[in-house]
Amino acid sequence: MELTSSTLVYVVVAFALLTTAAVLWFWPRLAGPGPVHLFGRLGILTVTQVAVLAICALTFNDTYGFYTSWHDLLSPDTSQLALGPVPGGKGGPPNAGTLVQPAEESGLSTITDLPQGRPEEVGRVDSIRVTGKATGMSDQMFIYLPPEYFNPKYSRERFPVVLSLAGFPAPALALLSDLHAPQTAWELQRTGRMAPTIVVMARPAVAAPRDTECVDVPGGPQSETWFAKDVPAALRSAYRVSRSAASWGVFGYSTGGACALRLALRDPDAYGAAASLHGDYQVVPDPWASGDLFGGNQQLAQSYDLGWRLHNLPVPKSSLMIVTTRTEEDYPATEQFLNSVAPVTAAHPELVVDSLFLPDGGHNFDAWRRELPASLEWMSDHLATPQDREPRT
Repeated sequence: MELTSSTLVYVVVAFALLTTAAVLWFWPRLAGPGPVHLFGRLGILTVTQVAVLAICALTFNDTYGFYTSWHDLLSPDTSQLALGPVPGGKGGPPNAGTLVQPAEESGLSTITDLPQGRPEEVGRVDSIRVTGKATGMSDQMFIYLPPEYFNPKYSRERFPVVLSLAGFPAPALALLSDLHAPQTAWELQRTGRMAPTIVVMARPAVAAPRDTECVDVPGGPQSETWFAKDVPAALRSAYRVSRSAASWGVFGYSTGGACALRLALRDPDAYGAAASLHGDYQVVPDPWASGDLFGGNQQLAQSYDLGWRLHNLPVPKSSLMIVTTRTEEDYPATEQFLNSVAPVTAAHPELVVDSLFLPDGGHNFDAWRRELPASLEWMSDHLATPQDREPRT
């Protein structure tokens, strides 16, 4: 049984009910004095409590997608991924750049609802390991290549790219198993609501277990450089993707959404558009997950405050989509951010800020899945069609 399967939850619930019945049955029989009766009572109470806690943990994990497979739970370190055949190069198989290599152990085999068929008919999802030149960092990701990528008719065409970022501490697999990002992208592209686009799926926590919030930590992980320079450079070395930032977008949910906004506003030469699903607008210190990311440097911390940045630094040419629900706890902060940037967008038409509010929903995958189709459609509408082509061979 998979970690996120409903069957596992039902089995644990049934076990909890049985242990509760066992407590009622055995308790009078264990009421006597002596160590045997004492440890017997402690034993059945412990088993019952563990079963109840397991139900809570499984339900919480299913809601937020912290771990999407047993391997992810028991062996979270992905630094030793085995390498298999190269998944595809600039013109498709078989030659990829050395900065992009296949990653076999990824949990991809657990995703059963991907479109079935030949790549030239439904596209393909690959598990890859990306390595950066600037930071020296490396991480496992997934990449969805649309059917057109494998069509000889488009052999010289380059494609727009959407980098999708999970929340923290979810793995990249949550974008497939819980958010259904490539499945949704395929459906939108199949029905003509989204241009053929390459979708890259990654986690923001490239320095796990620390949450670096996609910032360059002084003396620490250079997460912003990783996403702004290393990831685009590596993908361009291995796939037929646009060289122009106007054809690159980034979106994410929760922490991934906050990262998306920061990357678009701080690194417009890397990403021309961003969509944030329930993301923050400042880097909120967390003593348990992130620690002091800026080493006490308040000026550096302020530069990552998106509202402050738009009012005090040059306004970039960018398109932003802010998505949340009116019942979410972050809704007041979202309203405040949108009100604060309204004068900026009025004075700087090169900055576009759109918003979408659902009437209800929480900070969970149910809301994010409902918001995803409109977010991807918006992203596609705001990404430029690549003008550069592969040279003739």
